[in-house]
Amino acid sequence: MAERRGLLLILSSPSGAGKSTLARRLMEWDPTIRFSVSATTRAPRPGEADGREYYFRSRGDFEEMVRTGEMLEHAEVFGNLYGSPRGPVETAMREGRDTLFDIDWQGGQQIRNSALGRDVVSIFILPPSIAALETRLRGRAQDSDEVIAGRMAKSRDEISHWAEYDYVLINDDLERTFADLLSILKAERMRRDRQPALAEFVRGLNKEFEGR
Repeated sequence: MAERRGLLLILSSPSGAGKSTLARRLMEWDPTIRFSVSATTRAPRPGEADGREYYFRSRGDFEEMVRTGEMLEHAEVFGNLYGSPRGPVETAMREGRDTLFDIDWQGGQQIRNSALGRDVVSIFILPPSIAALETRLRGRAQDSDEVIAGRMAKSRDEISHWAEYDYVLINDDLERTFADLLSILKAERMRRDRQPALAEFVRGLNKEFEGR
């Protein structure tokens, strides 16, 4: 039996708040953390492999997975379905490995309401200001003004859901925010209800009392 049950770590934020950077650093800090690979009905792009970037599924297969409860969360985006398969997450949990989800508030809400909800730790990342958020988006030099305007408009809706999360971090300093993220993870891993071996350990202590 694993020393503890793995947890489901949800990171959400508006685009440009630093979520992806924090997720990458977290997995570098602990390579045992499993990143949740989504399933999708869109076609693979050149260089993409099934099970690495995505699990590529037909719409029929995807909808069957939803019907049978094999998806923790799912949504339709621009005509394609995306979702988080349940099986790999449960396997990681049994092995004592944590699974990291880089998803929006809607996906996070579905996972919190699922059968695995009690194992969720949800964290929302806020930017230090809206001006800083826009500066970060423009600093990527990847998107047009129209795309950036769309992302900024979406950010307002995403930020409105901050109070639904267990923890909220303001990413005004990446090093400090990452340190806070690690503090949350370490504390959550030590929760009594995530350490199934504790009960047996305490029974052993009680037997020692009886033998004195």
